[in-house]
Amino acid sequence: MGNNKLLTVWLIFAISCSGHGHSAEEEEERDRRMHPIPKFSELQNEKLNAIEDTNFWISDAQEKLKKKLDVPRVNGVAKNVIFYLGDGMSISTVTAARIFKGQVLDHLQFGEEAELYMESLPFTGFSKTFCANSQVADSACSATAYLCGIKANDATIGVTSKVLRGSCAGQADPTNQVSSVLSWAQAAGKSTGIVTTTRVTHASPAGTYSHIADRDWENDGKVKADGENPKICEDIATQLIKREPGIKINVILGGGRQQFTPKSEKDAEFPTLSGYREDGVNLIDEWISMKNSSRGRYVSGRDQLLTVDPAETDYLLGLFDPSHVSYYDQQLANNDPTLEEMTEAAIKILGKNPNGFFLFVEGGRIDHAHHDNFAHRALWETVEFDKAIKKGDDLTQDDDTLIVVTSDHAHAMGFAGYPPRGTEILGFPPLFLTTDLRPYNTLFYANGPGPSMYNDQGRRRNILMDHFYNRTYQVPSPVPLESETHGGDDVLIFAKGPYAHLYVGTHQQSYIPHVIGFSACLGDGAKSPLCKDVPDNNGATLVVSGCIVGVMLFFTRLAVKYSI
Repeated sequence: MGNNKLLTVWLIFAISCSGHGHSAEEEEERDRRMHPIPKFSELQNEKLNAIEDTNFWISDAQEKLKKKLDVPRVNGVAKNVIFYLGDGMSISTVTAARIFKGQVLDHLQFGEEAELYMESLPFTGFSKTFCANSQVADSACSATAYLCGIKANDATIGVTSKVLRGSCAGQADPTNQVSSVLSWAQAAGKSTGIVTTTRVTHASPAGTYSHIADRDWENDGKVKADGENPKICEDIATQLIKREPGIKINVILGGGRQQFTPKSEKDAEFPTLSGYREDGVNLIDEWISMKNSSRGRYVSGRDQLLTVDPAETDYLLGLFDPSHVSYYDQQLANNDPTLEEMTEAAIKILGKNPNGFFLFVEGGRIDHAHHDNFAHRALWETVEFDKAIKKGDDLTQDDDTLIVVTSDHAHAMGFAGYPPRGTEILGFPPLFLTTDLRPYNTLFYANGPGPSMYNDQGRRRNILMDHFYNRTYQVPSPVPLESETHGGDDVLIFAKGPYAHLYVGTHQQSYIPHVIGFSACLGDGAKSPLCKDVPDNNGATLVVSGCIVGVMLFFTRLAVKYSI
């Protein structure tokens, strides 16, 4: 036994001293393969240099530097908060969507020089997305983090890490339930809203109002199917309509009608579909009955939403599909509103409250497109999400509105190769980089559904035969799964408004709502020094404080401009 150990030590020593068996020529060849030099044409280089010469890049950097130096830190009170959540919007998704926008919508020379609106927000940070019991997050435990301020277990929403998935007893225990930033806003007298392209009972929006041990318990039938009693563990739809803070939410826009209607009722828009509820309750009718005296309105189509008069509406429920709202490219045909249109309608209603508002806006189908390996659709959904961000910024004031844009988790989509500048983002890098002389997609997935990467002869699929510019094209996957997985990467945080600079750096995802509480004087945590002048639900002192902050901000900008 001792001799074997001695032999092992000598073998390790010999290997470590051997230089790994590579000659200098072999090392150079390995380096060449690791860092190949794409052979760009002289014409392409001339085109690049004509637009982006040395002076261009120096001027670009100096202009950005000046803008950064002029960005003020707004140390005021956030009267309004708009929280934007790009579900599954990984860093590679942001990058690819930027190029996609530049090439397809902006028609720029190359595309890489484009900018998403979210990237214009002045403060940027990173969020660490792991959950209490999971290295890679799902949309449920992550929602608890960025909305409630704690890390919780996979598939649970609005409860502590003491509650495991499916624990009805754990869910029902009030000591395990945690409140969301939306609930904090209601306690401060603000109006509240949720807008999403998913079902309004889906994991992300449910994080604003529910306490649930299983994200799949969207209706009572799902609770029963798992052998639990929905009277003890109420489903998500019931909590939204009948319990606080859901019952007090002013604007609810998204999909998911089937979660609110009984099995005995056909869907008005799709009569071949029925509701999912087994308790015989129509929660939509109950909402209408409760809100009729409160200037409430229910809508089920884009045409109806566009006729809503914000001045005459204090409560709005819009459920536009039996399940999720259609993908962007199908919305017009299905009479579904865009995320931008829903966001505008919500802000115009919520903005009437002198105390301000909290609005949660989710681009939820970015995630769904990724799960199906629909890279093209994922980029379109990201661009549409970006339009909603711009709309919210346009409709509010910088000095009293905190805008936060982030994601719940990443995805397994990669962006790689050595494609020349201006290569179509949905295309492929040059052939010379492959040993089998077959192209590969610039955007690809590590796993998921779709065509196999290899044929019966073991050769890699020739994507030149694929229609990879179609929205429903599925990128070949090396690891076949029914659904592509989430990624464990950190995700971005973009922010603007009062105390937005506190998001700069790398943070736990659970840090995000605590900054909102500090900026908007919400919750039980630390708050801005200016919050002492802000009452819980009286707008008078807030207006005065806002004026003081406005004057302070004006003189701060003067000081920066003239170097006082």
